[in-house]
Amino acid sequence: MTHSSETFRGTFIAAVNGNENTKSRRNRSPCSTSRVLHLRKIPSDVTDAEVISLGLPFGKVTNLLLLKGKHQAFLEMSSEEAAVTMLNYYTPFTPHIHSQPVFIQFSNHSELKTDNLPNQARTAAALQAVDVVQSGSQATTDAPATEFRPPPGQSSVLRIVVENLVYPVTLEALYQIFSKFGTILKIVTFTKNNKFQALLQYSDPMNANHAKLTLDGQNVYTACCTLRIDFSKFTNLKVKYNNDKSRDFTRPDLPSGDGQPFLGPSIATAFGLPVPSAPGTLGPIGMSNSALSEQVTLPSTTGVPENSVLLVSNLNSKVITPHELFILFGVYGDVYRVKIMFNKKESALVQMADASQAQLAMSYLNGQRLYGKFIRATLSKYHTVQLPREGQEDQGLTKDYRNSHLHRFKKPGSKNFKNIFPPSATLHLSNIPPSVTVDYLKNLFAGTGSTVKACKFFQKDHKMALIQLGSVEEAVQALIELHDYDLGEKHHLRVSFSKSKI
Repeated sequence: MTHSSETFRGTFIAAVNGNENTKSRRNRSPCSTSRVLHLRKIPSDVTDAEVISLGLPFGKVTNLLLLKGKHQAFLEMSSEEAAVTMLNYYTPFTPHIHSQPVFIQFSNHSELKTDNLPNQARTAAALQAVDVVQSGSQATTDAPATEFRPPPGQSSVLRIVVENLVYPVTLEALYQIFSKFGTILKIVTFTKNNKFQALLQYSDPMNANHAKLTLDGQNVYTACCTLRIDFSKFTNLKVKYNNDKSRDFTRPDLPSGDGQPFLGPSIATAFGLPVPSAPGTLGPIGMSNSALSEQVTLPSTTGVPENSVLLVSNLNSKVITPHELFILFGVYGDVYRVKIMFNKKESALVQMADASQAQLAMSYLNGQRLYGKFIRATLSKYHTVQLPREGQEDQGLTKDYRNSHLHRFKKPGSKNFKNIFPPSATLHLSNIPPSVTVDYLKNLFAGTGSTVKACKFFQKDHKMALIQLGSVEEAVQALIELHDYDLGEKHHLRVSFSKSKI
């Protein structure tokens, strides 16, 4: 072992003896950030995979030091931005492992050097398995399989069987529980072999893997309704009706068929039930008796308004405008109204067309960096955004966009429903006139302050192109500034996030 490794190990021994917090206070300011996070009060029977899964929704996990005897761990993310996003999310939503709360803070270490430390072989194998799943490639070494590896095909569809079904489990309850781990596209419930079952499709197989790892064996209600979860052989669910038995969240235009109309996940809020706001929360899912009595009556409840209003906070009040929020949140649904708070301009209300679109926007944009700040998006206590009364001072902070021509989802069955992706550094451009060149697009986006890494037209369709910028934050700001940009020849640029890379 080298001298530097020995020193590093000694530092960690000091840390696990309770000095991490002291050293952090002495050597770092309270706001100092690091891509290494310090986790405390983890259960003694925790696995590498379970700790790593806490970081997966926020970016690549590059290293881990697990100290079971001290109930602590150090998790290294690939970037400081990913670590900040993770900590910002878990600050209001404390994660749980084995029903035990885990507390997270920045470490005073800027990186983990664990190559020469003992007992790291399993951790290295787990991290390598995550890389394989995330990249979709084959392992280049003979690393042992770990619990991170989904079956071949990496299905984003889970098969859920509810055992010991003492109380009814509704589609709304499943949505509430599983949306903690990512964006849900579709749910189908049914009874087979006298057991209540469901198929649930995520937008990303990693989200499905994360949910399976965390929820398999958990109880929906105290001491009953146990979830047994496997990957489904299906890769894409076909849903004909939106009702209490099935739901396609990308197709709000579907009929209800013979079933009861779907009430939507946010109805739980009206009854005081917790509704998750973004992927990654590992909170307990057992419900109290009072919540239970309300939950089992939800399917027959009528007249309760769905909540389609989001509270967006931690905005950069110096630059944010209602129009910018309209464009950004409009990527995930049709925005009807935006109101920046008159006396608290770092906060705003955003009213979406319906509760499903609000949930979608919330899950993708909570924790996103915008104009140098990590914004937070949660469901608001309000169910509508009120326009200012006549003569009321507003300074243009409240805008009504109900009749805007920029709504992306006003046409039922629009292809836009199938092309909803999380914010990414690569943007999809469309509605480009023939006269526009790659150099023109590069200069246009460089003019927003972005670093343009690559740009190319679609081979078979010159009206569309991909452009890759220097960071996700740059892409978010460029989308806000250039969506609907007039390119001439009666063509206005359409900009959205892409799942592809150039």
